[in-house]
Amino acid sequence: MPMLSDDNNALDLVLDVKVKVTVQLGSCQLPMREVLALSPGSIIQLNQHANDPVGLYVNDKLIAYGEVVVVEDSFGIKITELVGSTSAPAA
Repeated sequence: MPMLSDDNNALDLVLDVKVKVTVQLGSCQLPMREVLALSPGSIIQLNQHANDPVGLYVNDKLIAYGEVVVVEDSFGIKITELVGSTSAPAA
């Protein structure tokens, strides 16, 4: 395998690698009895408030917080804070 002399060339090798990006709106724990009782129209209350930021995960690692937005007829996320930055997530 040839050695790459430039760090940019090494980075170029991975820039097109696909990663799983997930937005977590919230979560909850339910007894299996309640899971089995779910049907169309059921409502599950999550442990997150409506105005709390959502988490943005890349390959199951939290990297940012954001707010849900509508882009045309799809959902999106507006990044409000990168994990590790000094400011708190915007509400």
